[in-house]
Amino acid sequence: MGRRQDREKQERLWVAYTEVACSPGHPFYERLNGVLESEGFDGFVEKRCGKFYAAQFGRPSLTPGIYFRSLLIGYFEGIGSERGIAWRLADSLALRRFLGIGLEESTPDHSTLSRTRRLLDLETHAEVFGWVLGLLAERGLIVGKRVAIDATTLEANAAMRGIVRRDTGVSYDEYLTDLAKASGMATPTREDLLRMDRKRKKKGSNQEWKSPVDEDARIGKMKDGRTHLAHKAEHAVDLDTGAVVAVTIQAADRGDTTTLDETLVEAGMAVAGLVQRAIRLHPEEKPRVNLHGVEELVADKGYHSGAVLKRVKSYQLRSYIAEKRQKGKRKWQGKGEEQQAVYANRQRVRGQYGKSLLRRRGELVERSFAHCYETGGLRRCHVRGRKNILKRELVHVAAFNLSLAMRQILAGPGTPRELRNRAKTLIFNFFSVAYEWLSSRVTGSANHNRTPGQSKNVQTIRTLQQLTSRSQDRSLAPRAASLLSHK
Repeated sequence: MGRRQDREKQERLWVAYTEVACSPGHPFYERLNGVLESEGFDGFVEKRCGKFYAAQFGRPSLTPGIYFRSLLIGYFEGIGSERGIAWRLADSLALRRFLGIGLEESTPDHSTLSRTRRLLDLETHAEVFGWVLGLLAERGLIVGKRVAIDATTLEANAAMRGIVRRDTGVSYDEYLTDLAKASGMATPTREDLLRMDRKRKKKGSNQEWKSPVDEDARIGKMKDGRTHLAHKAEHAVDLDTGAVVAVTIQAADRGDTTTLDETLVEAGMAVAGLVQRAIRLHPEEKPRVNLHGVEELVADKGYHSGAVLKRVKSYQLRSYIAEKRQKGKRKWQGKGEEQQAVYANRQRVRGQYGKSLLRRRGELVERSFAHCYETGGLRRCHVRGRKNILKRELVHVAAFNLSLAMRQILAGPGTPRELRNRAKTLIFNFFSVAYEWLSSRVTGSANHNRTPGQSKNVQTIRTLQQLTSRSQDRSLAPRAASLLSHK
């Protein structure tokens, strides 16, 4: 029997390179790296980021290709924080190979990633996002004719208990203590303050309170009903392919009707840029992106208002915005243009085409939220400031768009986790087919007396049935293989 004590030995001073452990690389990241290198990703980002680096002086810097690949890993591995990304890079040989970092080199730590993010401006991150859109357009994964817009809340990297008054800078506890003393309590206890605070109304106004560590954060309700300091992320999604053509970060207390225009303009400019790019690169071919740009806008009830529909009509777009039910009759005196826009939108939404667009909006837009913020790990922000959050958002959503291209290349999986799940599904299907085959063998001999061998078949079927119901456990695969080999 081998013992750990027998393995203890002094480390060698020199180790041959051929003896160092190496990884063949993850198949997903190998294909992704092939796509990035074939499209000239490293040359593109190095050209854009050259102005931020000194030519001769300073410490050796983190190359732009490694920085942006590290943020892409945050989406594919479901890691939201830069500390988590740095730890994952140091732990995985496959990710080292993806970044092009040798075993004798150190992977970037979280402070290097954070400093590089602060060094590169927002426009550079937006150009990387646009580069990924161009990659999708080359593969016919962006049409740009029908765009859906929706928003979701992101938890800010700030605590509610740390908020202060905007006018005096007094903390919430100090403010409650002053109110209690003003009401006649000489020495209020914590229980007294909580009891008094429950009776107060409108105690979390964004006009009166702010976070001293993240002044861009606003008090709002999260998707699960909790009240928290938050930001609002708004996506513009291509309804023909599911690609996100624009993303913006807004204040969480701003209504959907006030943030629509900014995201819509960003989406329109992105699609127009893709059309110009296609004409410049392939003048003899017809662009796959819609030549007329965005023509139809789809949104939910939160974006419906007469003023919004009037503005959308002035942009020469057809709106398909779900209408919320209102009490009583609306008064249209002096609002003739709004009335025409509301009635035209109502007629379009009630048609079969309009209903199909709204169903598709609910599918594709919510899917982008689920992939980017739930499985992507960015529901909670780990950086502060709207500009820093938008930098992470742009690269994170660019990784989501890259996953669409990877689904086309790999004919199915768009992330490493999905590739692993497909392998599990293959094992499950193998057990299912084996179970059906053995069941048919026993059913065919049901009218005859069972021999000891047939009784063994019945027991084997029962065992395979248990394995099929628990096929996610990899440790059961050798057991099933041995059973089938005996059969």
